[in-house]
Amino acid sequence: MAQKAFERSAGILMPISSLPSPYGIGTFGKSAYEFVDCLVAARQKFWQVLPLGPTSYGDSPYASFSAFAGNPYFIDLDTLIEEGLLETSYVESFKWNMEEQYVDYGLLYDSRLIVLKTAYDNSRHQDTEAYRNFLNDNQFWLEEYCLYSACKKNFDYTSWQEWDDDIKFREPEALKYYKEKLAEDIDFYRFIQFKFYEQWNKLKKYTNENGIEVIGDIPIYVAMDSADVWRNTDIFQLDEKLAPKRVAGVPPDAFSELGQRWGNPLYDWKVLEKDKFNWWRRRMEHSARINDIIRTDHFIGMAKYYSIPAEDEDARNGEWMEGPGRKLICAITDSVGDKKIIAEDLGVKIPEVEEVLEDSGYPGMKVLEFAFDGNRKNEHLPYNWTANTVAYGGTHDNDTLVGYFTSLERWELGYLREYLDSRDASIEKIVDKIFQTAYESVANVVIFQMQDVLKIGNIGRMNLPSSMGTNWRWRMIQGQFTPDKVERLRYLCDIYGR
Repeated sequence: MAQKAFERSAGILMPISSLPSPYGIGTFGKSAYEFVDCLVAARQKFWQVLPLGPTSYGDSPYASFSAFAGNPYFIDLDTLIEEGLLETSYVESFKWNMEEQYVDYGLLYDSRLIVLKTAYDNSRHQDTEAYRNFLNDNQFWLEEYCLYSACKKNFDYTSWQEWDDDIKFREPEALKYYKEKLAEDIDFYRFIQFKFYEQWNKLKKYTNENGIEVIGDIPIYVAMDSADVWRNTDIFQLDEKLAPKRVAGVPPDAFSELGQRWGNPLYDWKVLEKDKFNWWRRRMEHSARINDIIRTDHFIGMAKYYSIPAEDEDARNGEWMEGPGRKLICAITDSVGDKKIIAEDLGVKIPEVEEVLEDSGYPGMKVLEFAFDGNRKNEHLPYNWTANTVAYGGTHDNDTLVGYFTSLERWELGYLREYLDSRDASIEKIVDKIFQTAYESVANVVIFQMQDVLKIGNIGRMNLPSSMGTNWRWRMIQGQFTPDKVERLRYLCDIYGR
């Protein structure tokens, strides 16, 4: 049965990490609730977030230590203070950020778990029914993730591939030994996840009660250094030493002559299929429980995936391989119940993907930053869209709109200006016209990044693929989402029936 289409509506892409807060990164605290209030006033129906998992080296939410666990940085410290688990003076004794508009992950890494450990020491959560229910509801992943995290700390935070062989290969005696040796650390990591989901569920409940649905985001692949791979080595393409044989990426294209070598281990789809895709079913069930709508990143990889020899430094020698296609889609659809899915189908066009999308009813994506190359048949031009589409100005991997239009040469802006009837307009006015063009279009759903609502240049760019060091850092400053910006969105929704 095909998924029912979205009603005509709009939303904002705003990562949790980008919310204002006194503690260096966005959290599930006061500013998150204020942001929901602004969405309501702006007549938005969706709040899209990036993946919520704990981040590893590089700070990417798409390279998490777990496909199920939550990021401890998002736990709101003011809430813990209100609960009597922390003292205000103690929390304020730590330095949380150097610049208000950027996350300093180094400072967070040095301090956040220390503060959370103090909250854990002061907590009596083990005696509560809520905690017991949490343990029961998350049996599939929680214990293995907490053991993985405790072992990671024990081995100086190195990848599980570098641990002693007995625990690396999960020998029964080693598992028993480390569970006993690291019992307190394991319980601390349980506490972190309990508090994360307690706060997230409360925020999501408030969001839903105010008529806003949360669009969550799941990467198709998981990180090699993750509890998922360590616990489930049989469902990945690994050799006898548990090293990847082949890794994920995308082939060379107009943007990169070397392609992109992501390095994630590839699934062994034959093994997964024999088990009726049980791991994927569990993953989607979990995602459906914590989100209202699920955006599946790199949807193309479900139909065909690009396989690169693990020893290669770039993606030129990779090859396309057949994916599970409809079999996996059926398992996913069955797992999420009445929750809706958005397919991130950007990139190389593959007939099999288009067939799967048509069968499933999942809407694909269109991006206005990709539209104005002069090709009148460009699928991203609004007059080529269909109603069952989720339209974006740009995504977390793109320039902001101001940054993008500022970087274009005058001749490159020519077709864009003609299309928008904005021949002499400023860049800021062109951004206004882009919003109007999207809102008035046939697309059922329109989503813009918060940076584009604020008309911020590339200082607000979230991620530059294949680069390290400056990504995932942008934060909104308190008060930037001003009443006039809220009113502009409300006006567009009203005029164009969203």
